[in-house]
Amino acid sequence: MAEVLSNVQVAPGVFRLAVKGHDGGRMGQFYMLRAWDRYPLLSRPISIFDISRDVIEFLYIVAGEGTEMFSRLETGDPISLEGPFGNGFEKPTGKTAFIGGGIGIAPFYYALREIKNADVYLGFSRDSYMVDEFRKATTGNVYVDIGGIILNSVDFNAYDTIYTCGPHPMLHAVQRKQIESGSKAKIYVSLENRMACGIGACLVCSVKCKDGRKKACADGPVFLAEEVVFE
Repeated sequence: MAEVLSNVQVAPGVFRLAVKGHDGGRMGQFYMLRAWDRYPLLSRPISIFDISRDVIEFLYIVAGEGTEMFSRLETGDPISLEGPFGNGFEKPTGKTAFIGGGIGIAPFYYALREIKNADVYLGFSRDSYMVDEFRKATTGNVYVDIGGIILNSVDFNAYDTIYTCGPHPMLHAVQRKQIESGSKAKIYVSLENRMACGIGACLVCSVKCKDGRKKACADGPVFLAEEVVFE
């Protein structure tokens, strides 16, 4: 059991949660968080936003009953962490970009600790958040789009490695743009699938891929964009 250090609202419905005590993690991995006993039944998968000495942070949006309960957490409250889970991001080669849609920006902040010169594209439907933090975290460029389509700002042929995270329609658009642009970059999508166990036992997070069904929690959540069959 871990302890909440802070739980700060950074935009309407968006919170930055700092927790004391964790088992580390690589960029792109996630934890299963739980701040209740029996109900809701399932823990919630939240990607790693940042890690410092004995502190792990998560950026989450209130989207349902579980995350609404997280939003009420206060300093000193207990919280259960299981993880880290998932395959995380492969080390990039060459010029690198991160493209995040909404709360999909969350895993990229920690990744910038290792990939300090990447360009970052942040897309928001309404309110922007954490933009200044991202600008401080990279020596590359930070592009922001509010209310539009962030992918319109990205030249896929300008990069060797691209990591993307956001809602499925955005990731599907990434896949289409990769094909249309003829980009030779390695392009990865981090899927925001609903999960139950985090270890691949329950099959709730099944992902249709070109070579068969895979599990977002154990085989992913990061996949090559060309692998995934979006439906």
